Amino acid sequence: MPVNREALRNVHIYDVTTTNFLGGFRQNGSVSEKNFLDMLHILLVTEAPLNVTHRSSSRTISATNAALALGEYDVSSDSPIYINNEVLVHRLISHSESSREDSFREGIRARDAMCVLSGFVNEAVSFGDWTMFEAAHIFPLQKESYWRENNFGRYITDMGDTAGLSKINSIQNGFLLRRDLHVAFDNYLIAVNPDDKYKITVFGFDHLRIDGRTLDGVCRDPSNPHRVSDHLLRWHFRQCVLMNMKGAGEPIFEHDFPPGVDVVGEIGLGPYGEERLRMELEARLAVVGGR
Repeated sequence: MPVNREALRNVHIYDVTTTNFLGGFRQNGSVSEKNFLDMLHILLVTEAPLNVTHRSSSRTISATNAALALGEYDVSSDSPIYINNEVLVHRLISHSESSREDSFREGIRARDAMCVLSGFVNEAVSFGDWTMFEAAHIFPLQKESYWRENNFGRYITDMGDTAGLSKINSIQNGFLLRRDLHVAFDNYLIAVNPDDKYKITVFGFDHLRIDGRTLDGVCRDPSNPHRVSDHLLRWHFRQCVLMNMKGAGEPIFEHDFPPGVDVVGEIGLGPYGEERLRMELEARLAVVGGR
């Protein structure tokens, strides 16, 4: 069964004028009042400035570095407030399986050699043991057609502009993560904000206490032409805000199916079943075709 993001929340947002529920998220401690206002400008669309008030204290929120208090927030504006209808890019829990991802995986391992979110170092590098680590795509490989259609390849600067080359497997579109954090990242439960000193925000339960940490510099060295792309990190951060904050939030898809279960049937009956089945099919065809 998919997990309900709304159940994880301890911050809730309302439109004062219409009394409509706009959304919310889980504050683990790292989101400042300034961060919150920036996130609201991703979530909401309005022509006039927003006024945001903490309901229980009646205090107006301003762009400070003070930690955002838990509770209910009322939002008002002199113009109508709309929820952003930006395209949400759903994804599968991804693993490097096709032959064309070999260079992506090896490049990520060579550059990072550690989980860049948690700081967990691979002490078995000299033995070639990467059991606990996986190379994660920032923009999902299963949505390569969307990548091509919207020219995300323009954010990749370490590959030539060969006709027909999508560049999605550039190591600028990835980093090394622990396996458990890779799953959370693919589920849009963890984000990195390149516009706030690469601060990590956890939108689910912060089991590993990484909320508020900084993305390790090994993957973002300005002198390295293969450094991770700020543009793609920014895109992923926006997706995380919308996936977690918008309305009731998007479902967190099940990925660990027990033996004997009809996986295709379970996916088809779940949320976004048709879209997820199409992604599963495209991913499996890519593996078979060695793409």
